[in-house]
Amino acid sequence: MSFDIIFKNANITNDTSSFTSDIGIKSGKISEIGDLGNSSDNIIELDHLNLIPGVIDTQVHFREPGAEHKEDLSSGTKAAILGGVTGVFEMPNTDPSTTNVSALKDKFTRAKDRSYCDYAFYVGGTEDNSEILPELEKIEGCCGVKVFMGLSTGSLLVSDDKDLEKILSKINNRASFHSEDQYLLEERKKYQVKGDTNSHEIWRNDEQCFIATQRLLKLARKNKKNVHVLHVSTAQEIDLLSKNKDIASVEITPQHLTLLAPNCYQELGNYAQMNPPIRGINHQKKLWEAINNGVADIIGSDHAPHSREEKDQEYPNSPSGMPGVQTLVPIMLNHINEGKLTLNRFVELTSSNPARLFGIKNKGSIEVGNDADFTIIDMQKEQTIEDSWINSKCGWTPYNGMKVKGWPIMTIIRGEIVMREGEVTEPIGKPMNFYR
Repeated sequence: MSFDIIFKNANITNDTSSFTSDIGIKSGKISEIGDLGNSSDNIIELDHLNLIPGVIDTQVHFREPGAEHKEDLSSGTKAAILGGVTGVFEMPNTDPSTTNVSALKDKFTRAKDRSYCDYAFYVGGTEDNSEILPELEKIEGCCGVKVFMGLSTGSLLVSDDKDLEKILSKINNRASFHSEDQYLLEERKKYQVKGDTNSHEIWRNDEQCFIATQRLLKLARKNKKNVHVLHVSTAQEIDLLSKNKDIASVEITPQHLTLLAPNCYQELGNYAQMNPPIRGINHQKKLWEAINNGVADIIGSDHAPHSREEKDQEYPNSPSGMPGVQTLVPIMLNHINEGKLTLNRFVELTSSNPARLFGIKNKGSIEVGNDADFTIIDMQKEQTIEDSWINSKCGWTPYNGMKVKGWPIMTIIRGEIVMREGEVTEPIGKPMNFYR
């Protein structure tokens, strides 16, 4: 057999196995794994490099339509492939919000021929659209329903149990939740201190997250539905979620695993402000336990860029959120090199679990028949993350100046090398397909 391309002598890592082999690609699919000789005119020698299934970032905000001054589908997906990410789930809190058929289809129209990586879009669940959510879930390329229980960026909010239950009673697939309690957030606004970003964590404290997640799990169990809790940030939630794994999956961000309060607020000010907030060491230790004991299911970046002008406003007028899609892979590879998790576990958290939990077709693992989506990494390469490397329109990263070990060298989508040593090709991204 002749292959379109062979990746030779690859150190292949799946979630449960690691081995060295060649991978032959035909028509964008993994055609054969083994000793393939020279049966292609296009052979890429990988030698000391690691080849893992394409990283899927399940939580990005690319701000289009409505806020293209800080990101759009083109700049965001280009940032993704520069960081070794082959696919993204994009969030619905745009302007207008993605809450009906026309808004969802508009996003697919906008993404066509402009996206550098593969993509799927969330639809927003609201108190008014629960009846049409089953129809929206079935639209090809829709990754599911996203619900904001606490107000963050945008206008989407479902704060009370009656409306939450209305949504949970209608949906068929795993839905994702921003789990903060809006009533407690309103009540605790008195803890916001003008000009003091440190007060962000005090206002949006651990208790309001825990109460929101308690409410969510109770309703999910009552309605026999699966829920995915995004950007979990507290020790209490980890303990609670560990007892509810039959109905709930858990997502954690690199930020919550890497940055630490109060230092981050002193060093970065508003640039460390996100929802839910970066917290202290006791919470972070519990998040790392969840990474290593199987309670955590997915690492997603919660890429949420804002311009410097917006971030430089006096707190609390400054918006919450920071870019992350381009830094997810290098930050987590550095943690691997520090011995905090294994490469196999990273693959599980960023490839195989996203594909399994959300039912993505033909992605998530290195096996014959799957899409030839790969993130190729050099675990020994040392690099300093700098603002100048960031492709996001916001032009900054909270990790500016951080030296890391482990770096994405190539991004492969359906057998096409879309990024190699920082050089990118034309956009070839397509909507992801799901088992429905």
